[in-house]
Amino acid sequence: MTADYIAFLDKAKSPEPTPLAWALVAGFVDHTSQRFLQAEIKQSEAEKKKDKKARRQAEREKTQYRKEYIKKAARRYPVKLYPGLEVDFSTLLSNHWLGLKVHFDLLTPWYSKDDRIFHLLENPLRKDRLFGVPFMAASSWKGMLRWACRMLSGLHKHLEESGSKADNWQDPDWILHLFGNEKGQGEEFSRGALVFYPTCFNKIGFEVINPHSRERRAGTHPIYYEVVPPGAQGTLSLLYAPWPGLKPSAEPKKVIYELLEAIEKLLTTYGFSAKRTVGWGTAKITKWQAYHKERGEQSVEDQSCNALWDNIQSWFGEKEQQ
Repeated sequence: MTADYIAFLDKAKSPEPTPLAWALVAGFVDHTSQRFLQAEIKQSEAEKKKDKKARRQAEREKTQYRKEYIKKAARRYPVKLYPGLEVDFSTLLSNHWLGLKVHFDLLTPWYSKDDRIFHLLENPLRKDRLFGVPFMAASSWKGMLRWACRMLSGLHKHLEESGSKADNWQDPDWILHLFGNEKGQGEEFSRGALVFYPTCFNKIGFEVINPHSRERRAGTHPIYYEVVPPGAQGTLSLLYAPWPGLKPSAEPKKVIYELLEAIEKLLTTYGFSAKRTVGWGTAKITKWQAYHKERGEQSVEDQSCNALWDNIQSWFGEKEQQ
């Protein structure tokens, strides 16, 4: 295998008509988007000339390019990509640290909009710029999990009492301990004890939302969403790594238990996707894994949050060894 992974893939034999490396770095997306844009230009010119035949032909071409993209993009990504992207918690430096992996299967579509400006779909899925693999960023996990912890500590009740205003909300010490302060707090700013990692998915699918006219009760303009479909697998990986003198300090037993409960709520109830208000982004947790320095490469595995906590709470005794 060459040092350059993309060069290695480019030389490898692929059953697809285009090299796998070219597809991974979004070359196929750029190519079909360019053809789609050319059809849009033709349609615009036909509308100016009032040429109905040319306009219909341009619409057929645009539909054809969308179908071509959907057919080739809706595939399972190479499994060989994933071992290199796995987080390794086998060499933790301190007995105070905890590595955590939560494996899950999606029950509903997951969506996060990409920042690509040039794309033939209105709502492309966020992908890694190098491999083209759909992923959820570490910063997104941090924001979503912080919100879940706040809901667990009474944010919902606070919003009801304050008229849906969170201006006077103050995070409890255990949340500040895990996530740190919000940005923009000047000298008081401090990072938290949690380190987050991105989550990569192995499938791409598509959803269509077609708004209907109230008068004609017919579809007006279909809206295409590129999504990670139900059944796709993912892993939430995070590291609890407090350093000496971290403020505010917190009792690890309470903090870790609250964290595990918030993770379970986020994945199974709240959802962690854009458009989660319509039910997108919920999942079924298949396995919990916890790593500790004393166990080395071996991890504690359980099927439920409570079972995992029963097995690892002894790691956070009052007399912890450095």
